This record gives sequence, structure tokens and C-alpha cells, in this order.
Amino acid sequence: MTSKVPGQESAAIGLLSRAVQLDTAKRFTEAIVCYQEGIQLLLDVMKVTQEESKRQAMRQKVEEYMVRAEKLKTHIEEEKQSGRYHEQILIKNDSTGHSYERLISRFIDGDLTLVEVEDPYIRSNHQIYNFLRFCEVLIKAKHNHNLQRIILTTGKDGNNPNSTQAHNDQKRKLDELAANLLTYQVQLQVQYKDNLHDREIRFDNGWIIKVGRGLDYFKATNGKFVIGFCDFDLRKCHETTVDIFHKKHTNTKYDCG
Repeated sequence: MTSKVPGQESAAIGLLSRAVQLDTAKRFTEAIVCYQEGIQLLLDVMKVTQEESKRQAMRQKVEEYMVRAEKLKTHIEEEKQSGRYHEQILIKNDSTGHSYERLISRFIDGDLTLVEVEDPYIRSNHQIYNFLRFCEVLIKAKHNHNLQRIILTTGKDGNNPNSTQAHNDQKRKLDELAANLLTYQVQLQVQYKDNLHDREIRFDNGWIIKVGRGLDYFKATNGKFVIGFCDFDLRKCHETTVDIFHKKHTNTKYDCG
């Protein structure tokens, strides 16, 4: 048995315990990820465990979790096919562990070619940086999908005496991002709409994510050289609700009410 096994076994137990918690809370897509990662870790530990009784106990646990994970996958697929899938997550005030990567990465697959973001407040500097980080998650996972286009619909930055200059600055920053995304073979289309209220992320593989606060649900840090400034999994959040839906036909604006 290698020295890594105790740590791996502990990590597997932690992941599988988390999977059960998420499963119970009906956060099924998150639960599936934890089941898969926990099962794989436990299988890795089994390979180097010499004690047969312990191997047998692990094998039984793996089988139990695999059965549950498969049932959960079937349930999710049935709900998706019927157009009834709905999952809700409450992000609590000051909680951490809610980066964009955790929010969307499990919905990225080989069918994804288009992502639409409707958020009225991609205007100020930090909000545009938030959108940039969101795009980085998509680009980082691009080997898992065939993303070709991102459409951002937002409001103009014009709520101040220098409204023209503010919008010009907003447009310049988003144009710079668009030019950079082209180097990754992804087109960014930005459209501005007055009186926009929806906050919604739509994937053309059917997944729809509605975040109450839009992308701007992270709190500012108390400085630029503090933990959480760069890693959003360590950044405290404002309270907000995330609703996740799946629609079979996603070529029109979705009605998720």
C-alpha cells in the first residue's frame, strides 16, 4: 500500500458523502459529478489495497454507489426528455465554493456550440472582468465541446453624467475581449438592450441556468493581495438562487416559469 492511499481513501469518502448530501437535496447534476469522482478514487485505492477483506468492503461500496449513480442518470435523462427537469441551488450569504467553473462546467459537452448570456449588468469594470472569467471557463473546457459562438445581451453603461464615455469604455473592453476570443476560434457577439431584466445563461445543448443576481454574485475582497481575489472558489458570495432547467428545443427564448 502506498503512502498516498490514506489520503485518497479519505478524499473518496468525502466526495461520496458529499454526493449523498447533494442527492438528498435534489441537486442531482452536482451529485453525479461527486459520485463519479468518488467512485474513481475508491477504485484507485482498491488497486493498491492488499487486505482482501478491505478490498471486498470497498468493492461493495463501489457497486452500491454505481447503482445509485446510474439510477440518478436515468432519472435526469427522463426529466430532460419530458422537459420537466428543474434543480435549485441556494447560494448562502458569505458562502464560498461557487466559482463559475463549478456553476457551469458539468453542463459542457460535445453538443455545445453556442452560449447565450443575458445579464443587464455587464457594464462596470468588475462586471466585465466577471464576464471575462466566465468566458475563460468556457475556453478552458473547450476540448470538451465545439463552442463556436457566445452571445452577450446586456445594458449600456450610461447611468452617470459621462454616459457616452462610460458606454464607449464598456464597448472598448468588450471589443477587446471579442478580438481575443477569435484567437480561440470563438466569436463573441455583444448586443445592447434597454430595460433588460432577465438574467439567464442558455446553452444550445438544452441547459438553462438562471442566477438571481446574474454573474455579479461575488463580494469584493478586502484588498488585492488576499485569498479569494484570484480564485473565485475562495471568494465570498452574496446570497442568490440558481435555477437549472433543461429544454429539448433551445433555438428560441425559453419559458422557464
